[in-house]
Amino acid sequence: MQRLIVRLIDSQNPAALQAALRWLYSFVRPHRLAIAGLLGLSACASALVLVQPWLTKLLIDDGLLARNFPMLVLIAGLMIVAGLLGTLLSGINRYLHTRLSGRILFALRDDLYRHLQTLSPNFYGQRRIGDLMSRLDGDVAEIQRFAVDSLFSAVSSVIGLVVAVAMLVTLSWELSLLALVLIPLDVLWLRWMRRKVERDVRQLRERSADMSSFMVETLPVMKFIQSAGQQQREARRLETLGQGYMSQLLRLQVTEFFTQAVPGTLTSLSRACAFLIGGYWVVQGTWQLGALIAFSTYLGMAVGPVQSLLGLYVAIQRMTVSLGRVMELRGEEPTVLTPVTPQPMPSSGELRFDDVHFSHPGRPSTLRGIDARIPYGLKVALSGGSGVGKSTLIDLLQRHHDPQSGRVLLGEVDLRELDLFQLRRRIAVVSQDIVLFRGSLADNLAYAVPDASREAIAEVARLAQLDSLIASLPEGLDSPLGERGQQLSGGQKQRIAIARALLQDPLILVLDEATSAVDEATEREVIEAIDRLFAGRTRILISHRPSTLADADLRFELLDGVLTSKTVLHET
Repeated sequence: MQRLIVRLIDSQNPAALQAALRWLYSFVRPHRLAIAGLLGLSACASALVLVQPWLTKLLIDDGLLARNFPMLVLIAGLMIVAGLLGTLLSGINRYLHTRLSGRILFALRDDLYRHLQTLSPNFYGQRRIGDLMSRLDGDVAEIQRFAVDSLFSAVSSVIGLVVAVAMLVTLSWELSLLALVLIPLDVLWLRWMRRKVERDVRQLRERSADMSSFMVETLPVMKFIQSAGQQQREARRLETLGQGYMSQLLRLQVTEFFTQAVPGTLTSLSRACAFLIGGYWVVQGTWQLGALIAFSTYLGMAVGPVQSLLGLYVAIQRMTVSLGRVMELRGEEPTVLTPVTPQPMPSSGELRFDDVHFSHPGRPSTLRGIDARIPYGLKVALSGGSGVGKSTLIDLLQRHHDPQSGRVLLGEVDLRELDLFQLRRRIAVVSQDIVLFRGSLADNLAYAVPDASREAIAEVARLAQLDSLIASLPEGLDSPLGERGQQLSGGQKQRIAIARALLQDPLILVLDEATSAVDEATEREVIEAIDRLFAGRTRILISHRPSTLADADLRFELLDGVLTSKTVLHET
């Protein structure tokens, strides 16, 4: 099947296409027994449809024209039974087919989503979210339709075509030659149209991605757009994008129309010729009327499978474009991996940066020879101007990136030797940009610890000064927060994030401007609670507020990519 597809599309890179098809059919293969059963049901349903014209021939020639009423009743009964069985089998087949299609679709999407979860923040910083959504949604669905729907369509079409041609030859081999003339003409036409279909499909996918990106970009910031009075401007942008999409869609529709219309017209001409010749034979008395009706019906049945197979050719082009777009994402290699045999996660231990160098792709060096030692359990203040690399340093700590040179160690173990999931579980980061999901307040608090008890959730909410928020919500902890918690203030969001980190119970807690949206009185209460709850654990505080960094055991400043120790108040 894979080699056939490669030959059909004449790919410039057959090896890459074969690898992509192997990935695709790795999701189809586990369902091969279900597919075989569905193919059997489909074949039975097709056989019941294909027998109807022959029964019509017998009804006319052996029943009506022969004036044999018992035979007429028998054949009519057989036609009713065949019709009922065909309807029943079609209904069962459709239900099972939909279930199988859904399973494969979600398996494909799940695999791609899981792969995207392994990629670094640099990847997402260079990609449009709308384009990723378009590939996860539209392209994956297009691939699934080919892998399952087109497979069944092709098999049914081949069965229908073979049986229809066999019946045509049985009724009149001379008239059947008309159908054979069409095959070379159809192949030549489709080969000429192939590249145009592929180009138009690819451009349509790009226009669709532009629309998705626009929605993702503007809808979450509608308040800002309204405040700036730019609603008309954004509406015009959407209108322009919509017109571009519609123009490309119509162009593709015209291309696909001509791709299938020319072969369909040739088929209709051959059918008309068959009627003229066969009708002449009936008039001359050399052929039966029932045979002519059956022949014309089978010829029509042959046209349907031919059209389906022509449509399959177009579907291959559409699938190839989508498969290429998906495999482009699949080809992105994770830059951070869990070791095959990770070291045990330390239960404590000092944190050490050993000659760490790091720079983002295409940008000047961010961190240059970072050396620092943080004994376990201290409260550490990290200061520095905006954009100097403080957040990058924390990203290295959670292994969103790895140093280009040097090491980050926890308890004398290189972070690259630890299990990635366990490491991130034991390092909690509360940043200025708070992430909230659709769901209840309790769900958001327990996001990192889904199995947390109700009592533990309520306790961290109290410690993070969330009592007034909970009291104001109609259902308390069970109240839904809505999309991204937009109805909450910045301070409320930050307190939720702090409570979430408290519930995570990490070895190291990082507060990256986490209290910037609360007043200083509330900040003191939160910091005091953190100091009390995390006494004996490492706390790293990043802030521009002197009050936030007060009472630190160690102070560091990041300047021009170099970390310097400012003050050592005391060590434990």
